[in-house]
Amino acid sequence: MGARLTLPAWSELASQADEAVPLLGTALLIARDEYPELDADLYEALVQGHVEHLRQETDRIDAWPLKMAAINRHLFEELGYAGDHDQYYDPRNSYLNEVFERRLGNPISLAVVQIEVARRLGVPLDGVSFPGHFLVRLPVDDGILVMDPFNGGRPLGADELRERVKPHLGGDVPDDNALLQILDPAPHRAILVRVLRNLYGVYAEREEWDRAARSADRVLKLVPDQPDALRDRGLAYLKIDYRRGALADLSRYLHLAPRAADAEAMRQSLIGLNLGRTHTH
Repeated sequence: MGARLTLPAWSELASQADEAVPLLGTALLIARDEYPELDADLYEALVQGHVEHLRQETDRIDAWPLKMAAINRHLFEELGYAGDHDQYYDPRNSYLNEVFERRLGNPISLAVVQIEVARRLGVPLDGVSFPGHFLVRLPVDDGILVMDPFNGGRPLGADELRERVKPHLGGDVPDDNALLQILDPAPHRAILVRVLRNLYGVYAEREEWDRAARSADRVLKLVPDQPDALRDRGLAYLKIDYRRGALADLSRYLHLAPRAADAEAMRQSLIGLNLGRTHTH
């Protein structure tokens, strides 16, 4: 009997605690939107295969960082998982079935593979919603080991992390406390929302507004009333001329975030929608 993986239902996820939201199952659920025939059991078996291949080796190692080095060597050197540097914004890099098939991904999808394999081997690997590129972290005796899944799981020192985060802080260099806060573990829900926001960005850039709307809609299945997702879905609805949906979402966005930087622009969109509605009646 092969490995079985029951995917969650979208309707269940909002009410679940962060730690109860399944990472692999929900990531594959996101992929099923684009690949309706996706066989979740196949990818569960694939992950379990990676785990079983490593188990004997990692069981002989005591220290987590050394176990992690063995996991990274197998995933990135022997199996060939790699960051897609050439076509970073290819949507396939966000869909986990494609990542497993092509052995190519973006930072967050590769992190999901790493996390799933490591945790099944007893290594408490967490994701980090780092600005720019998603990272992973592992507790060590005197702190944390931070690694870059997009570049073969390479460890990153504090100085490099400060340099990476500087452009996202207006050029400021974070002190130790600020850096540690940025390196907090990301809950499953936050990881999955970031996958979906990446997809929204890719599809909006390509002007594939039906897929962009779907990506924002899925964020709202995980985090109902998330203001940015309401705005994003509303704008995508506007592009596909679903005016009633756009009106509802943008009104709700302004109710939740009346002082947002783009609130005035959204008010103008709403005025246009309301005018359009009066003209069509």
